[in-house]
Amino acid sequence: MEEKKTPVETVRLSSCMWLGGADCMITTLNNIVTGGGLTYFFVNHLGMSPASSALCWLLFGLWNALNDPLFGYISDRTKSGLGRRIPYIRYGSIAVAAVFILSWTLWFPSRSNAALFAQMFLSLFLFDSLYTAIATSLYVMPFEMAVTNKARGKIMLVKLIFGLVALAVPLVLLAELERLLGASPAAFRRLMLVIGAAAGAIMFFSTFFYRENGYTKEEEQYPFLRSLVTCLKNRSFLVFESISFSVTFIQTALMIGLSYYFDAFGINYLFCYGAMFLGILFGIWLWMKPGAVWKVKKSIILMCLIFGGTLAVMLVLGRYTAAGIVGFFGAGIGFAGGMYEVPLMFGDVMDYDEKLCGLRREGMYAGVNSLICKPAISFANALFPIMLGWFGYNTALTVSAQSATAKLGVRVAWLAIPIALLLLCAALIRRFYPLGGPEWDRAKEELARRHEEKQRAYEEEMLNRS
Repeated sequence: MEEKKTPVETVRLSSCMWLGGADCMITTLNNIVTGGGLTYFFVNHLGMSPASSALCWLLFGLWNALNDPLFGYISDRTKSGLGRRIPYIRYGSIAVAAVFILSWTLWFPSRSNAALFAQMFLSLFLFDSLYTAIATSLYVMPFEMAVTNKARGKIMLVKLIFGLVALAVPLVLLAELERLLGASPAAFRRLMLVIGAAAGAIMFFSTFFYRENGYTKEEEQYPFLRSLVTCLKNRSFLVFESISFSVTFIQTALMIGLSYYFDAFGINYLFCYGAMFLGILFGIWLWMKPGAVWKVKKSIILMCLIFGGTLAVMLVLGRYTAAGIVGFFGAGIGFAGGMYEVPLMFGDVMDYDEKLCGLRREGMYAGVNSLICKPAISFANALFPIMLGWFGYNTALTVSAQSATAKLGVRVAWLAIPIALLLLCAALIRRFYPLGGPEWDRAKEELARRHEEKQRAYEEEMLNRS
């Protein structure tokens, strides 16, 4: 009996580049809007009260938590001729660019607090609804385009590189907001126009350079509640959520504590940022080369141990520059792992779901993942100042003038929970994550063959219909 050959998956570099570019653009817009840009514009520039801004974010947060699984469910059931994801990216790009550009202009003739509150809330509501539709579609596209982790890894590498741009550009822009708005509000609006238009154009044209499997839109999906429950009954998904939640928390927490750490201990941030950049480069090599041999499960465990271990060095000895360099180097390795290995793990989880139920439900899984992980952002923002208070941090003093105990509290509030989460994740994944080893490799190979057969049958049917 002739043995079936596993199909060799290939993904064109142009497809990876366009997908990475589109993902970079929507992330850049979101980081500007939700990373403090819109709040600064309305509160500091237009004069909206901080209390109204806080209420706006609170009300928006309720919608922000619910729309992800709802859209994921809708996208899984979309039956457009373009596919299940591409229509949202292609046509949503035009709308999200328009909302982004208009968010920096006044919509109402009055500049009363009520009018500013209404515009800020509407801007957030419209932008995030469109962002969810586009970002979720882009997030799951690699799992539509390929099954094997080798092929998916090529896509993730390109997305990782573009992700550095999406991180750097908003950081620079947000640091310059006060100067830009103070010098010329009109010039600032023109800059936002250029950024929004360029992002919209790249997202729109990207959709002509990658495609989905056509057969997936013909599959009959579960009803909403059944789809949600089956996600939560998938043990591999629940274990995955431990690392997904932790990475979201840690990324937020580390950003919050940066300025406190540098100011408290007089650490030169250039040395630390340089070490982090080198750590990212080393991490890319580590997770792509040795990581391909270790496979996803072992790589994620090792990433947690390296990341957590180097942060522990900084927790204990962080008043010294050398320890800070070690910690930031490890953070770079962790950042690369979070951008490369964690999405591959998520892909395996959704492949396992298909093995169980025979359906591709990436949208629902991505939506539920966001629902679970978004509270991590709020927890990180809330816990840091609370923990500072435990160590006697005095808000009337500058960071550098705090007591030795309060400065220790800076390191503890900044690093203790991330370290604990990483070590906990390593233990949970090692003990309870089932997707690894030769048996899972054979299951992935069978899934790749099944996809190829389904797509071939679908294309033949479409040809016969025409």
